[in-house]
Amino acid sequence: QVRLVESGGGLVQAGGSLRLSCAASGRTFSRYDMGWFRQAPGKEREFVAAISADDSPINNVDVGKGRFTIARNNAANTVYLQLNRLEPEDTAVYYCAAKLQTDSGHMSQSAYNYWGRGTQVTVSS
Repeated sequence: QVRLVESGGGLVQAGGSLRLSCAASGRTFSRYDMGWFRQAPGKEREFVAAISADDSPINNVDVGKGRFTIARNNAANTVYLQLNRLEPEDTAVYYCAAKLQTDSGHMSQSAYNYWGRGTQVTVSS
């Protein structure tokens, strides 16, 4: 079992930045691919970024447009999502997810076994 707890969300003005963190329980964090998804009001949850167990990032360029960066610190059992140049359209609940290392499915919600409760990001215009 893996327990995931997100933090770092909040209210920020357009153009600002936030760094989201996701702390994972357990001693096998390094064996997990980690992902970030988001769900805006009235919309379906969508893939934002992922990072494989071997530290390879995968980004949804349609969502971040180069503004978001994912990183992990295995020693701290934590994955991060740096959000830069935020726009009101980025307002959403951001979720962290984990799955045992595989070579595929990083962008698929159904591939992930464990989910956090989410952290709210609100961007004002």
